Amino acid sequence: MPVTFPISIQTVKISSGPNKTVFYPKIIGMQNQRMEKSINRTIADQVLQLINQQAGNMPTTVEQMTGWYEVKNNQRQVLSVALSNYTYHHQAAHGMTYIKSLTFDLQTGGLCELKNLFKPGSNYVEKLSALIRLQITQRNIQLIHDFTMIGPNQDFYIADKVLVVYFQLYEITPYAFGFPMFPISVFDIQDIIDENGPLGRMAVND
Repeated sequence: MPVTFPISIQTVKISSGPNKTVFYPKIIGMQNQRMEKSINRTIADQVLQLINQQAGNMPTTVEQMTGWYEVKNNQRQVLSVALSNYTYHHQAAHGMTYIKSLTFDLQTGGLCELKNLFKPGSNYVEKLSALIRLQITQRNIQLIHDFTMIGPNQDFYIADKVLVVYFQLYEITPYAFGFPMFPISVFDIQDIIDENGPLGRMAVND
């Protein structure tokens, strides 16, 4: 089955000054207009949440804000996008970046949480946590505290046949490490994947 790109994406720009520009994706051309509007509303809401998280209720002035996005998956009726926002405040030691990803099942139009990718009642938290602990050891990743378990709604995105579970800056590693990303092959978790869900579609070899 060749890689297909079933939906078109347009870039939208928000700018409030020379050093404050945010780009984010907008879905266009879907046959199901209701689904298209719902997905675009969800994306726009998340972009605004990132902006508010960076600039709202802060005692210092925002001197720079840059927002961008990456399309991680756009095939097999699964859309996964990562939204990033870097903001630097006046006299801060350094800027701060947050990444929030959104994964949509285009068969239903629904926004997927991590639990939605797996069979009901599966031990996905324990299974993913064990694979991440193994990668932490193998990759010799420096932690700021012992890692035990991911959260049930841990940040993630889908990239072809890989589930990438990730953490925010400072969440488990020092700032200098960057974003700790843990790619997990769908074939390593095939026993707990919901076969009819987004990851199930990724795991099919054809």
